[in-house]
Amino acid sequence: MGEHRAENPWGAEVMATGIVAVGLHLAGLVWAARVLLAVTALLWVALVVVFGGLVAGGGARLREETSTPAALTAVAATGVLGDGAATISRPVAAAVLLGLAAVLWAVLLPRVLRRLGRRVPGAAFMLTVATQAVAVLAATPAMRRPERWLLWPAGLLIVLGLLLYALVLARFDLGELAAGAGDQWVVAGSLSISALALARATADADAPAPLDWATLAVLAGALAWYAVLVICEVLRPRTSYDGRRWSTVFPLGMTAVSAMAAGKTCDVPWLGTLGEVLLWPAVAVWAVVAVGAVRHATASASG
Repeated sequence: MGEHRAENPWGAEVMATGIVAVGLHLAGLVWAARVLLAVTALLWVALVVVFGGLVAGGGARLREETSTPAALTAVAATGVLGDGAATISRPVAAAVLLGLAAVLWAVLLPRVLRRLGRRVPGAAFMLTVATQAVAVLAATPAMRRPERWLLWPAGLLIVLGLLLYALVLARFDLGELAAGAGDQWVVAGSLSISALALARATADADAPAPLDWATLAVLAGALAWYAVLVICEVLRPRTSYDGRRWSTVFPLGMTAVSAMAAGKTCDVPWLGTLGEVLLWPAVAVWAVVAVGAVRHATASASG
């Protein structure tokens, strides 16, 4: 399969917008967060329509497109929207979205895994992102009252997500760090969402202390990749619009959110401060990519 071709980003816009909204809510900017969550919901509805049309069409196109890593953004988008719903105290909506995300994950992940190549781009880390998106929502405190049993499948998914990360990392084309069009950032975002899943599971009062260290270790890995990717962007700027830049916004926002969550859960205040600082580059890049997307869509329509 041609892993390095441009792919339909599917739910990347939903993921990016939703995680920035969650970050704004954690930072105390509630109304801005609610506005972005409303945008996230609208984008998710559009995703459902597109995905539904693809399913209705069936055939070879359905089999091909649901076997690419981009298809897993539908799982992550649903999970991120559910996390946003839980953040604003909408547990019923979050529960419905958790169920839908779990079903999509169970259907799509084996298809994508079977087609995984030997040399893959950053998009392949969606195997981990999709898995951890379900884990994050299952481990969210709003979902665990009284459904504490969800912590067990969440824990299994966290472990599986990290194993999938190791699998993809062994096949990752490191040249993408300098040449990627945006999805190379998922190498960091997949660790960030893993750290968030661990932080959510660790937030339980009965969680063992080693989970704190695991959370911090995974977050440290995400921050290290973040620094490497920033350096690569500075040394080789890529300023033209590409839909895969939504896959840059998501890791930026997710790293900020995971740092804030880990700082609170693991009682490391400076991590919370770091997360709030990192949130603003995510907001800025989201705005730039959103403007680029609107211009691109307008130009395409007029053309």
